[in-house]
Amino acid sequence: MTNSLINEGLELMLVGMGTVFVFLTLLVMVTTLMSRMVMRHQSKSIASDITDEEVAAITVAIAKHRRK
Repeated sequence: MTNSLINEGLELMLVGMGTVFVFLTLLVMVTTLMSRMVMRHQSKSIASDITDEEVAAITVAIAKHRRK
């Protein structure tokens, strides 16, 4: 009787751990895919929005900050 309970417990544990592993693997894959999509979209919109004057102003601000 106890041997069958131990086997059922081990089986339940393995199924539960397998389910969690699969879920977390899918979560990592979906998160990575979404991150790549956002970065690709953001890099296109950011590159076209910044003017040369803004780049110069940012460069001067960083240089002043580093001198402190």
